Amino acid sequence: MIKVVIADDHEMVRIGVAAYLSAQPDIEVVGEAANGQEAVEQALALKPDIILMDNVMPIKNGAQATAEIIMSWPQAKIMMVTSFIDDDKLYPALEAGAVSYILKTSNAKQIADAIRKTINGETVLEPEATTKVMARMRGVAPALHDHLTERETEVLQCMARGLANQEIAEELFIALKTVKTHVSNILSKLEVQDRTQAVVYAFQNGLVK
Repeated sequence: MIKVVIADDHEMVRIGVAAYLSAQPDIEVVGEAANGQEAVEQALALKPDIILMDNVMPIKNGAQATAEIIMSWPQAKIMMVTSFIDDDKLYPALEAGAVSYILKTSNAKQIADAIRKTINGETVLEPEATTKVMARMRGVAPALHDHLTERETEVLQCMARGLANQEIAEELFIALKTVKTHVSNILSKLEVQDRTQAVVYAFQNGLVK
C-alpha cells in the first residue's frame, strides 16, 4: 500500500484528490496539510511513501517545505502538484529535492499513475517542465511556444483555423471562460498583442497541423 500525504492550501483540492486516491486499491491517504509548515510536520511524523506538495502555500512554499523535509529525511519522495510552471517555481522545487513535477490540470488518474511511477523510482515531469530542464542543461533558451501547455497549443491551433472562442469551447468540450483564460495565457506567453499575431506566430513556427 502506497501511503500518501497531501499538502495543499485549498481544502477542496485536498478533498477531491484524497477521495480519488483513497478509492485506489494500492493507495492510502494518511495525512493532509494546509500549508508548508504543516507539510513538513506531517511528512516527518508520518513518513509516507509519497508527499504530494503544492508549490504556492502559506507560511512556507512548496520548495521551502521540500528542502526542509529532505534535510531531515533524505529518503523522502516528494511530488510537486501545482498550478505554476514558471522558472522561479520549477527550478527551486527541483533543486530542493522534488522527484516529480506535474500540474493540477492533470486529471486524477494521471496523478495516481504519477504516484505509482514515482514510488518505483521514475521521475515524472510535466512536458513543459521537461522542455525547460533539457534546454537549461543544453544552455539553450526555449522557444516562446515551448512554454505553452498541451491544451494551450490545441487552443492556438483552433485559433489558427479561424474558430471563435465559443466554437473552440464546443470543439474541445471546455467552458467558454476556460477558453478565454487559455487565449490570454497564449498571448502572454508568445509575447504578442492580439489573436492575429498569435496565429501568425503559429504558422511561422510550424505549430499548425
